[in-house]
Amino acid sequence: MQYKILNDGNKIPVLGYGVFEIPDGDCTDCVARAIECGYRHIDTAQIYGNEAGVGRAVKACGVPRDELFLTSKVWVKEFGYEKTLKSIELSLKKLKTDYLDLMLLHRPYFDYLNAWRALEKAQSDGLVKSIGISNFTDKQTAEILDIAKVKPAVNQIELHPYFGRKKLKSYLEEKDIAVEAWYPLGHGNKKLTQNPLFSKLSEKYKKTPSQIILRWHIQSGNIIFPKTRSAAHMAENLDIFSFSLDEEDMRAVDSLDKNKPLFNVPDWWQKLTIKLSR
Repeated sequence: MQYKILNDGNKIPVLGYGVFEIPDGDCTDCVARAIECGYRHIDTAQIYGNEAGVGRAVKACGVPRDELFLTSKVWVKEFGYEKTLKSIELSLKKLKTDYLDLMLLHRPYFDYLNAWRALEKAQSDGLVKSIGISNFTDKQTAEILDIAKVKPAVNQIELHPYFGRKKLKSYLEEKDIAVEAWYPLGHGNKKLTQNPLFSKLSEKYKKTPSQIILRWHIQSGNIIFPKTRSAAHMAENLDIFSFSLDEEDMRAVDSLDKNKPLFNVPDWWQKLTIKLSR
């Protein structure tokens, strides 16, 4: 495994396991398989509804807590100083841990400035080691930086070869804020994974198209946490550190950038957004 040193000095595995849209009842087995396979970085969120499932797996896995890196995210309805602090305590209870390695503000809505102040408080109290943001634009990140006593360690954003986020990545690199890429494989979008370039590179490097894409992320400096329920795919996704893409091939993947997201807003998000906007 490779690691990145964040701007606060903490170390994060560059490859983790994501649990977006895995129901709580299934999440325990999936995370247990991932940990058994060798993953030590698990990414969840309050809105996923599966923190408890992750917690059960973490408690039962037998791996020392300090060898695991756990991330969660505060949902927007919990923004506000006191509400955010209480929500962090609830997340810790569900995850069956005394601290989180990384806590993020999930999306830039409502009172995220006071939510950020609450993250700083949680960090100073030892409840969270690193703090960051998710889905924030450069302007919204600048708002946080204007009031922050502690700089965000990461910004977690949709990023893949079809949505390279070059402008935002450049801004974050300038501010020494690490980039975490969700949807690293475009959520398995076949237009992406079956692009002829990846078939060509797959043959050249004797790796799968998914491994080529994940390797591109690693060499681009992105922290990633692809999701799969398959033990075989978990192992496959981990096996990306034994080869490197040459510079010409990296540029070829870069050239696929359409600057368009692949995330399709799910029904639950549309309904929740309408409800929250009232």
